[in-house]
This record gives sequence, structure tokens and C-alpha cells, in this order.
Amino acid sequence: MKIEKISVYQVDLPLEGLFDVRFSGGRTLKTVDSTIVALETDQGITGWGETCPAGPAYLPAFALGARAGIAELAPHLIGHDPRQINHINRIMDQFLLGHPYVKSALDMACWDILGKALEEPLCHLLGGRLNEDLPLLEPIFFGTVEKMIADIESHRQRGIRSFQIKGGSGVENDIERLRAAHAMIQPGEKMTVDANGGWRLHEAIRVVRALKDLDIYVEQPCRAYEDCLKVRRLTDHPFILDESMDSLRSLLRAYQDDAMEAVVIKLAKVGGLSKARLIKDVCVELGLPMRIEDSWGSDFAVCATANLAHAIPADLMLATYGDMTTLKTADGAPQRSGGYLKASTKPGLGVAPRMAVLGDPLAVYGH
Repeated sequence: MKIEKISVYQVDLPLEGLFDVRFSGGRTLKTVDSTIVALETDQGITGWGETCPAGPAYLPAFALGARAGIAELAPHLIGHDPRQINHINRIMDQFLLGHPYVKSALDMACWDILGKALEEPLCHLLGGRLNEDLPLLEPIFFGTVEKMIADIESHRQRGIRSFQIKGGSGVENDIERLRAAHAMIQPGEKMTVDANGGWRLHEAIRVVRALKDLDIYVEQPCRAYEDCLKVRRLTDHPFILDESMDSLRSLLRAYQDDAMEAVVIKLAKVGGLSKARLIKDVCVELGLPMRIEDSWGSDFAVCATANLAHAIPADLMLATYGDMTTLKTADGAPQRSGGYLKASTKPGLGVAPRMAVLGDPLAVYGH
């Protein structure tokens, strides 16, 4: 089997209603620019992948860079067997240093092809379907205290029991909002305080000290890993690292430093399903709980993250995200019910693209 053609599509994903995204540092998103790829083979199997940076100021990634990087890599992949995924990744790493978010969509599409060729869902190839119902986490973005409380209640009515309250709106405001949110948390629910790296060190220290009496998780308070480690050593809150965990090497360093109790694995951040699977397997061996996500995306990204999450033992699976946009780009995406998510058992990603939504490709490589 060989890759004959790579097509690249672009879709603007709207963020409406509960997806009114407001991060620390004034980062506000109304839409996100998603890049979707189709890898066609000489045996009639097509694989689909997606990469979608959450704007250019969240991680070192941006949408135009994703498509420029794919243009660099595509000619080197034509003619190679997509089922030889480690080989595909070696080619990508050889001809493009860094830029893991570029490689993530291509890697995902190769896994989709492998699953379809073997007639197996991806979770079976990523470690097995070790848990059936994936607990969902929902973020609560910036806004008034009244809106935040309304959003928590709205998500609760949909079965959500894990809430991620965003920090980084000013120390005093954060403390007020976070205390008000915690007062809403009911028995059996979990609350995470996530600044997305938006606090300076002195701000993070002030906030965690002010919340010392609350039962919460603290997630990625500062951008730099070293600053997060300093905050971690000043609090007994369980710690989660996200943005600074971008490779197996960074994970192992943090584990040796006793820097966290849990980690977030984002596919595009680490380079795709292949490297995320490796990090996942190491976390299982170390007994580290995980959240499985992507930086953003539509149905393709949700399917990939859900399949990887299914391959994690239930006692180490903290949560994942469900829908990240109101636009459906494919049919057959994982179904949510009562605060849980479940991927289909169809081969590969298990989805069929909605070509009317994707439109014509921006670029085609090969024939």
C-alpha cells in the first residue's frame, strides 16, 4: 500500500454559546482555523486527520504554519506505506525539525488508514478498549460570577461532574471567581483551576495561598515549567501540568522533579497519536493519571482523542473533552451521554467526512 495523494482542507470552526473562549492574557477566540487532511492510497483506502491550533498565542503553533508545514512534508510522504507509521514519523522528523502540530494531522490520517486496513477501531491498536465510558471535563471561561455560575449549572444539567475554571483575569478577580465557583461544587464533583500558563509567578503564589482551604486541582499556573515547579512546591494542592508537557522528555523530567500528580496529553502538542501513545504508555507504567485532549478541533480530533482515551485504564483516565465547536465536519463522531463520551467501534477513526462542509481542497499533492 502506498500514499498516492494528499489533500488539504481548511474549515473555520465557530465557537458559540458555551464555547465563548476567553483565556488568560486577553486571549479571546470567536472561531478557530482548522486544517483537515485526506491521505489517499493506491488500494482505495483514505485516511483523515486534523490539526487545529487554538489561535497563534496559545501554543507555538498557528494555522497557516500547519498548512505550510504540510506543503513541505507531503512530497516526501507520497509513495510510502502509511501503515508503517513509525517510518512515516521518521520521514517527517527528518524533513521538518520541530513543528509537532504540523505532523499530527498526517500521523492521525495514517492511523485511520491502518485501522481501516485491519478493520479495527483505533483504540484496539492503541492499547485496547480498556474503559467504555469516558468522563467529560468542561471549561468555564472568563465572565461575570453570575455567568460562570450559570455555565456550571448548564453543564451540570448535561451530566458534567468535572469543571475547569479558567484563571488569569487578575489576582483579586480570580480569587473571587474561584471561591464562588467552588461554593457551587457538589459532592462527587471535581474542580480544576487552570490559568493556561497565564499567571506570573508572584500572581500564582498569591492565588494558591488564598485558595489553600479549597479542595481543588491546580493546572499549569505559569508558562515556564520552572515557575510551575516553584508554585507546586509551595502548595499541597494536587498539580496538573499541561502546556509545558510537550514531549516524553519533558514528562520524564517532571516526573523526576515530582512536579505533578497528573498530566494532560494533547495530540498536536506532542506530534500526533504515535507520540501521544508512547507518552500514554509511559504514564500507565508510572501510574500517572491523564487527561486526553487536542489543542482544538472538530469531529476528527474528538474521534482521535476518544480512541486514545479508551486505551487508558479507567483508574488512570481523568477526563477528556467532547464537542469543541458547533460545526459538524464528519458523521459518526463519539456520542456523549450523561457526562460521558463513547467512541464508535467502526474501523479507524470511525467517521465519514461531510464533504459539503469541507468544500474543495486548498491544496493537493500527488495524483
